[in-house]
Amino acid sequence: MAETLLSIENLSIRIDTSRGPIHPVRNLDLTIARGEMVGLVGESGSGKSVTAMSITGLLPARQARVTGGHIRFDGRDLAALSDRQMRSIRGKDIATIFQEPMTALNPVFTIRDQLTEPLRQHMRLGRRQAADRAGQLLDMVGIRNTARVLAGYPHELSGGMRQRVMIAMAMACEPKLLIADEPTTALDVTTQLQILDLIMDLQEQHGTAVLLITHDLGVVAQTCQRVAVMYGGELQETAPTEQLFAAPQADYTKRLLSFIPSANEHVIEAVEALAEEGTDGPGPVRGEPGAGAPTEAPDDDAPVLLEVTDLTKVFTGRRRRLRPADTVKAVDGVSFRVRRGRTLAIVGESGSGKSTTGRALLRLHEPTSGAVTFNGADLLAASDDELRRLRSEMQIVFQDTYASLDPRWTIHRALAEPLRLHTDLDDAAIRARIVDVLETVGLREEDIDRFPHEFSGGQRQRIGIARALILNPSLVVCDEPVSALDVSVQAQVLDLMKQLQRDLGLTYVFISHDLSVVEMMADEIVVMSQGRVVEQGSVEQIFTAPQHPYTKALLAAIPVADPTARVDRAVRRRIVERGVAAADLPEREVA
Repeated sequence: MAETLLSIENLSIRIDTSRGPIHPVRNLDLTIARGEMVGLVGESGSGKSVTAMSITGLLPARQARVTGGHIRFDGRDLAALSDRQMRSIRGKDIATIFQEPMTALNPVFTIRDQLTEPLRQHMRLGRRQAADRAGQLLDMVGIRNTARVLAGYPHELSGGMRQRVMIAMAMACEPKLLIADEPTTALDVTTQLQILDLIMDLQEQHGTAVLLITHDLGVVAQTCQRVAVMYGGELQETAPTEQLFAAPQADYTKRLLSFIPSANEHVIEAVEALAEEGTDGPGPVRGEPGAGAPTEAPDDDAPVLLEVTDLTKVFTGRRRRLRPADTVKAVDGVSFRVRRGRTLAIVGESGSGKSTTGRALLRLHEPTSGAVTFNGADLLAASDDELRRLRSEMQIVFQDTYASLDPRWTIHRALAEPLRLHTDLDDAAIRARIVDVLETVGLREEDIDRFPHEFSGGQRQRIGIARALILNPSLVVCDEPVSALDVSVQAQVLDLMKQLQRDLGLTYVFISHDLSVVEMMADEIVVMSQGRVVEQGSVEQIFTAPQHPYTKALLAAIPVADPTARVDRAVRRRIVERGVAAADLPEREVA
């Protein structure tokens, strides 16, 4: 057995708040061996990130403190070290990849400045040596045109590129332990695969131990040797990955695994079939028949509620002196139909045009051209008064409900506003309607006078659904409604949406980058890339017989929550690279 590198024994942490002390971590025991990758999983608030911060000595000094236990790293008790001693370890022997690189990177310093800082601080390299090493690090994490990236600033890079820079910075001094705190949560599925492959490659090359903190069971199943499960600040169980998934012991672990989408087996079959097929066959590419042409929807007697024909949206930037204004065709000739009571999913990566399509068909973005027919009415020809009337029948659930709710308004005021605009109900009837809708989405009457910040993420998403339902719409556009939620909360929200569709006859346009979620929700799938539809068909067609290489790439990149179904990483990588090239995506080096 490999030598233990990190040993956490009986760790307890206290944080003082205005409402009294809380104990986010209690009596935690955890070990990591040299070169081992351990997954630390659990819901938001379970204590995962606080545990990581305690290892690196980054707990807020005034509010938080370790009240018991030991953190031993490479034979030293970290909790007993001074700030100066911790600075000599942090970044050199222990490094962290943070969840959101945009907030972790300094916006006023170039990438070169930030990459060379740990090299000069810990490795004592000169300015030129550090700059040369920074270029080598960027090349190691798969970034081309390193000179341009080094001279740039964080906001000039895409999310995937910023995360690669964070990994390069973390690996700069070849640490013994790498803490990856939700490193792929905000990334597209193909970018996520590339980042996880990169971390695993670096682990194998340098013998680095990795503590991978995540709530994604699929990521853990595909990458980790052991898994530790936390809930309510306490460790529930630790076991080898295959053993934990096959025979969980703790009740919470059993409940957590029960939330794995039932579509998981379907996804596994699709990914394994793609792996067996490989990438050596001819396969269709864009421009060839069958590669991107939408297929006919399956036979269905339900009437068409929404029909979108050749929808186009062009954004025009500001005109600069002596230069024409820049234009971006975000949506390019998109066509589809949605039948009443059904769900059509639009999938694709960030920048594919799926969210712009959803907003354009509701005229939240004014389309440049095309036609949108809703329940027989021409939306693009509708006057302001007609559109206001039709909007009561078409609603949207936003991805970030917290940002879409006014923090100064109570839930009563937020949900009452559309009723006051579109109905003649009096105050008593409005309150009764709000209470009825809140109870429909699983909230209580006493929640009506609370503010958005007083709810959890899952509860706020339920409020977003309640606001969309308040006027009894026929169509609801759901823009990434569960992408930011924990797996258990995600399952609850999806079950709620399916139940509401059955009870109320709702029609959904479901926008997502997660095909495993889409498989649960949709009747038909539209795959988009670069503003265009590259493939369209029923769920069964897309999962069992995908035609376009980009669709195959999206399927192959899904991290399936089954450790016994690990597909060869090189095969996955080839499928994804071929699909990305066929979709003619921009290089990852640009924002």
